[in-house]
Amino acid sequence: MGDSNKIPVGVVGASGYGGVQLVRLLLDHPLLELVYIGGNSTAGKLFGDIYPHLGHRVPLVVEPVDLEVIGDRCQIVFLSLPNGLAFQMAPRLLEKGCKVLDLSADYRFSDLPTYERWYGQERADQAIASTAVYGLPELYRDRIAEAQLVGCPGCYPTASLLAIAPLLKQGLIIPETAIIDAKSGTSGGGRQPPKTNMLLAEADSSFGAYGVGGRHRHTPEIEQVCSDLAGHEVLVQFTPHLVPMVRGILATVYATMRDPGLVRDDLLTIYNAFYRTSTSPWVRVLPSGTYPQTKWACGTNLCYIGIEVDPRTGRVIVMSAIDNLLKGQAGQAIQCLNLMMGWDETLGLPQLAFYP
Repeated sequence: MGDSNKIPVGVVGASGYGGVQLVRLLLDHPLLELVYIGGNSTAGKLFGDIYPHLGHRVPLVVEPVDLEVIGDRCQIVFLSLPNGLAFQMAPRLLEKGCKVLDLSADYRFSDLPTYERWYGQERADQAIASTAVYGLPELYRDRIAEAQLVGCPGCYPTASLLAIAPLLKQGLIIPETAIIDAKSGTSGGGRQPPKTNMLLAEADSSFGAYGVGGRHRHTPEIEQVCSDLAGHEVLVQFTPHLVPMVRGILATVYATMRDPGLVRDDLLTIYNAFYRTSTSPWVRVLPSGTYPQTKWACGTNLCYIGIEVDPRTGRVIVMSAIDNLLKGQAGQAIQCLNLMMGWDETLGLPQLAFYP
């Protein structure tokens, strides 16, 4: 049916923003072949009719979601679906021998009651869910390499956790003082017909917070990993904001240091050791006095981190910039797959932004 040397891959939910990023990245991956695109609302349409700019490269028709067909045709399946659908599909695909990467929230939580409380869905797949690995390679690389099922992180948690992880892991901050102030472009809201606040007339030339006071669904996901890193339960103050741009997230983390004598260069040494190029090829710790901008990460799988210390307040300030659709979604999913397959985790992923 195609290139017999390549691994056959399917994407369920390819018509959304996350899905179309996956399709583009899979086309560039030297060891993978896209053989199935599934979606119930767009079934029967030529993918090139939905996204004409890919029509010359993707001759596939969107097929109805049939788990038996997917399992027979694909060795790897990406589920790029709204929350609450993947957990109905993953068990059967795993039974059929597929590796499954879920881009929704369904398999991000080690504690299913937490998922049920925040996402309002009852679950009966505890056995399967307990085998899922949280897909943040910089923290869980070895576990991802052994996994059959990966729950890929949200975009805000990816930017936030990469910024704060070394501080918690090394015990450098008082965890309860951590504040995450994050901003995202509008593509983070997905491709459904726009909510009013996403209309150009509403979002352009404006800037506002939402999900304030621990109400955003990414809060428990961030807290789960922070607690794991700190070795005890941690609550985090997380406030997201909508920025009138298409792509990108900038997360700024503030926290009180245990040792107020630490200076910026101390922190840079710690971060460079934590994110060594050999083991964290997608994280760039910026030189002293340089702070990240979202445009640098746009179109890449990179995360740029800048660090500052305020000796007056005894706080550390860490800034993290990613492309929310790549390192925050589809690119990270491919990075995880590369690890699951025993390949170089940079394989097939873009490393240079189009600038400006």
